Amino acid sequence: MAKQSGSPGDYALFLYEWLRDGKRRKRIGAVAPSSPGLCRAMTDWLPDPDEFVIELGPGTGVVTKTILDRGVRPDRLISIEMSPQLADMVQKRFPAIRVVNGDACKLGEYVREFVPRGKTVGAVISSLPLRNFPVDLAETLAQQIHSVLRPKGRWVQFSYRISTNRHCGDHHFKALPSKIVWLNIPPARVSVFQK
Repeated sequence: MAKQSGSPGDYALFLYEWLRDGKRRKRIGAVAPSSPGLCRAMTDWLPDPDEFVIELGPGTGVVTKTILDRGVRPDRLISIEMSPQLADMVQKRFPAIRVVNGDACKLGEYVREFVPRGKTVGAVISSLPLRNFPVDLAETLAQQIHSVLRPKGRWVQFSYRISTNRHCGDHHFKALPSKIVWLNIPPARVSVFQK
């Protein structure tokens, strides 16, 4: 059985947020935090430590921890979480990073506000269930990601729909090799797109 990350309290809050209402199920898209293997696969594509990394949908912070463990400076990580409870949890766990309780579709606004002029965004690491989003919303988010990344910057996206590497809005990017993480509940595909 795949080992999932997080404490029992993480699972409880994650499940509560998922069950709270039908709309949240489409925005959270998972019933448990990501496994260590999925966290590693998502962070294999991190940029130079001086560049900014944007994390979309940190949930309970298991991918956040792996991003930091792999050398991203805390002052270079911006995590955007829609759930106030999850955003508060991540900020308390990682007080040196910036956690924005907000909508990922306003990504451009957050980057203009929090990334200093002259600095670049080298990667966007997304745990959002993009394939559950309406097509126009997924397209808007992909355009926002494209607009904030530096040239050759990477968008890393995972999905539980492992049959295809394609995502709505990915036509703005060059697809790099993807990886299926079988030891996750459920198995997940990590797709990587380059600007």
